[in-house]
Amino acid sequence: MTNSTKIDFIYLSEQDMIKAGVDDMPACVEAMDEMFKLLHIEDYRMPGANNNSHGAMIQFPADSPHPNMPKPTADRRLMAMPAYLGGNFGTSGCKWYGSNIANREKGLPRSILMFTLTDTDTGAPLAFMSANLLSAYRTGAVPGVGARYLAKKDSRVAAILGPGVMGKTTLAAFIAACPKIDTLRVKGRGAKSLALFIDWVKETYPQIKDITTVTSDEELCRGADVIGYCSSGQEGDPSTYPMIKREWLSPGAFIADPALANFDDDMNAPEVRKFVDNYGLYEAWFEEVPHPAHNIIPLIGIKFMDMIEEGKMKRSDLEDLTEVCGGASPGRQNDEEIIMLSVGGMPVEDVAWGTYVYRNAIEKGIGVKLNLWDVPVLR
Repeated sequence: MTNSTKIDFIYLSEQDMIKAGVDDMPACVEAMDEMFKLLHIEDYRMPGANNNSHGAMIQFPADSPHPNMPKPTADRRLMAMPAYLGGNFGTSGCKWYGSNIANREKGLPRSILMFTLTDTDTGAPLAFMSANLLSAYRTGAVPGVGARYLAKKDSRVAAILGPGVMGKTTLAAFIAACPKIDTLRVKGRGAKSLALFIDWVKETYPQIKDITTVTSDEELCRGADVIGYCSSGQEGDPSTYPMIKREWLSPGAFIADPALANFDDDMNAPEVRKFVDNYGLYEAWFEEVPHPAHNIIPLIGIKFMDMIEEGKMKRSDLEDLTEVCGGASPGRQNDEEIIMLSVGGMPVEDVAWGTYVYRNAIEKGIGVKLNLWDVPVLR
């Protein structure tokens, strides 16, 4: 117990984050699994009236009299994503999400992210950290948690739509959960991104001996055990989203969708199990946007919500990954069932993985120590 008013925190650059283990995917999958168990017992809080909102985003009008005001162009986001997570974490934090697909024309990533980790009791900062890798790995790890419980144990063939950052981390998480994977199919829009992705796979996962590029979603899905739909694109018209058709899928296929996607009517059969990563998140989204919501938020979990509202699907048909991780519902029950998982992305994931990386950094003496104040001027 101390009465000191001095507050220090650490700054972690992207290179510091790497030294502190932000790219340790097996550990990230474990952290996300632990997080889902805490969500199941409700030892967490996110924004919104139901404590499950994705965050607060600045909305820009299509037409504005102000010449410098941004337009709502593709993937334009300025967004705050705060959360508290209990259990062994016991921390709070907020990710600032800046994104614009036009960044690529400037040689920058589509998104530029920073995360502030705070002491839950006082609100004092613990760390201010580069969050592009933090966000990428925690997002990719959720399909890995899904695969741990919902994919066939002997899965060998992985399929990735979108050979970008999300495709890399999703594949890494699939391999962490299903270490027998030795075959990969990948579909992308450009030769350069495909070549970079394949070079990364060969260097990072030499156990993958068979790598094939394909040109259609059907080729991608046929014969695959675990499938990740990870491509970016413009929301608005679900008919333009990447498609999943039942006839393409082998018995036992597991599909994780952390990006825009659509599926045909045959996928709505009751024997195709349908999961979201946290039902409360989709409830919050569904209250926040106009309907049909899949036009605005292009995740398959939002299409599930539209279908429930339209009477095309029963609420009881929609399952929750938090309940499986928490032991309240069964995971995969046989090698025949086809399972879809919608991955929405939640602020609690940043808190979980940010806390892990922060504690590693403190233990290893990584980062730059900064002082907020010794004694605050205003008290």
